[in-house]
Amino acid sequence: MRPLTEEELRASFVNAAPDELRVIEVPLSARTTDWYHFDFLAWRDPEFRGRGYLVAEVEGEPRGVVLRASESSSRSRAAMCNLCHTMQPGNQVSLFTARRAGDAGAHGDSVGTYICSDLSCHDNVRLAAPLAPSEVRGSVDLKIDGTRRRTEAFVARVLENGEAPA
Repeated sequence: MRPLTEEELRASFVNAAPDELRVIEVPLSARTTDWYHFDFLAWRDPEFRGRGYLVAEVEGEPRGVVLRASESSSRSRAAMCNLCHTMQPGNQVSLFTARRAGDAGAHGDSVGTYICSDLSCHDNVRLAAPLAPSEVRGSVDLKIDGTRRRTEAFVARVLENGEAPA
């Protein structure tokens, strides 16, 4: 990703109301991070339980989405994140939903997917050893590329039938 300022991060959110934009807690690490090392930026809000944020470049432009985590936890023994395709214990993967951008979101439409609860997908795909005994480990570069593509596709689904920010 190209480096983004706090103002650019806030302006990238496609499904946030003006009130939500004011309360987004941009992590301090965003100011000191090596942006070129990131495929996307994701973090949990320390002030609002159940809220998270994801910013990815879609068609060369930063697009951010506000995420809401499901309050119920999985009862399964293991679950797979739909972004990084990493197997995790069931309580470490959550259903996150995002209100669609534009009129569709204003009418209550949303999209959802299962994501690592701590939004650490960027780091998980870079781990050398498998996280679960049954996980087949492919090339790290392929996992990184796949995670980036699936993340961009999720953000694009939020943008479908919506209006991109000016």
